[in-house]
Amino acid sequence: MDMTLDGALKNKASSTTEKGLGRAQDILDAARSLLATEGYAGLSMRRVAQSAGMSLSNVQHYYGSKDLLLEALLLTTMDAFQARMDELGAAMRGRSQLDRFLSTVDMFLDELTDPVTHALFFEIWALASRNPFASSLMDKMLGRERKTVYNLIRGLNPALSDEETMQRAILVVAQVEGLMLFRLDRRQRRAQFDAVKASLRKALLALATMP
Repeated sequence: MDMTLDGALKNKASSTTEKGLGRAQDILDAARSLLATEGYAGLSMRRVAQSAGMSLSNVQHYYGSKDLLLEALLLTTMDAFQARMDELGAAMRGRSQLDRFLSTVDMFLDELTDPVTHALFFEIWALASRNPFASSLMDKMLGRERKTVYNLIRGLNPALSDEETMQRAILVVAQVEGLMLFRLDRRQRRAQFDAVKASLRKALLALATMP
């Protein structure tokens, strides 16, 4: 299965025009906003149609059910997060391994404390416990994060085996993701956010390099 939005749309029986892709994105933007503010219970095809300024039948043309819409929304959310990781990796080429690791930690924290992204990921975590697609996609995203961190910390402590390094990577990702529960606000409570960020950097640096 092609687990990207473009792949999903291109695999539709009918061809999807550029205008159609724009409409599909408008629908997803409306669904994203509803899921972030109202949660899964507040996400309905009718409400998405109203928010997007379209008819219900138009929305159903692109996404035949709430489940299909949800799957497309989860895909775009994960794709966007992966794109941010890829962009950062490209921008940090030539920098020291330690700089790249700490910059990636900062990116994870900044992304997860954005109010809309935070709300979305909170909902996705909840959905993963009962929705097979959400669970599969979350597992895939966490796997990517762990692999990214593994590659960034491998060799920082030459005494660690590859297996030990992966265990450290798993713990790094778990600690960053776990901070979502604290609802850190980097806009309204900037001093608190900066203090937590500094503490997290110190703890994760120790985790990546300690014996």
